[in-house]
Amino acid sequence: MSLIQPLLQDEAFLQDVRDATADESALHIWWLGQSGFLLQWQGRHLLFDPYLSDSLTAKYAATDKPHMRMTARVVAPESLDFIDVVTSSHNHTDHLDAETLGPLLAVSPGMRLVIPEANRAFVADRLGCDAEMPIGLDDGESAQVDAFKFTGIAAAHEALGTDVQSRHGFLGYVVRCGAWTVYHSGDTVNYSGLEERLRPYNIDVAILPINGRRPERRVAGNLRGSEAASLARAVNAKLAVPCHYEMFTFNSAPPDEFMATAAELGQPVRVLRAGERCTVEKPVSGEVTSR
Repeated sequence: MSLIQPLLQDEAFLQDVRDATADESALHIWWLGQSGFLLQWQGRHLLFDPYLSDSLTAKYAATDKPHMRMTARVVAPESLDFIDVVTSSHNHTDHLDAETLGPLLAVSPGMRLVIPEANRAFVADRLGCDAEMPIGLDDGESAQVDAFKFTGIAAAHEALGTDVQSRHGFLGYVVRCGAWTVYHSGDTVNYSGLEERLRPYNIDVAILPINGRRPERRVAGNLRGSEAASLARAVNAKLAVPCHYEMFTFNSAPPDEFMATAAELGQPVRVLRAGERCTVEKPVSGEVTSR
């Protein structure tokens, strides 16, 4: 099977990032594949859950659950020497990849890393970093990191779960920067109370997984396409962007169901190709537009 080629890749991708305006009224978002996104606002850069290696393909080669890549890598992590903040929503390798985060830390030693507090020891061990380096959050906790204010939102990767100290190892993040509010859910299904918690944030962009629950294929729980569109509509998100598909052959789903349900509900969406930029703007009226 031939790989899906990113819309922009390597130097062309980096040039597009350099060309993006630093206008306060514009927020730029690029999809890097899986749950990875680059967010740029006023010249500051945030990476959500990047996976920019083939570590899982190598790890599971010649096993009964091969991780065969579907989409070519957008950019090498060592080329991203301008990142201010990076997140990991949980400990699964496609959200906490040492072969991505190690090179990122090497080229951007001042970069901050936001993680679930419950995962601090695991993160330090996997990345070989000082355990005090990451910024840890729990459900409902907030921290200002560079230009971005993060609030942890518990995620249910099939079910809500906590450690012995009642801390959540799976989080989504609500991020505020200027007039913008972005919700990156991490890996999650909808659960009782999630919609009510998210509505007050007045979310501009909701980034949600659509690969669905596939217990017969040993894939942990995530929103299906229809569920992601319904959640976005229920929390009044001004724009919904799908993710967590077209990375591994065993764990993907086309965005058709997501788009069809969104159309039925009147939910604005933007479906990106890997390496593609979505620029969202908020005129004086407050209505969000994308291009």
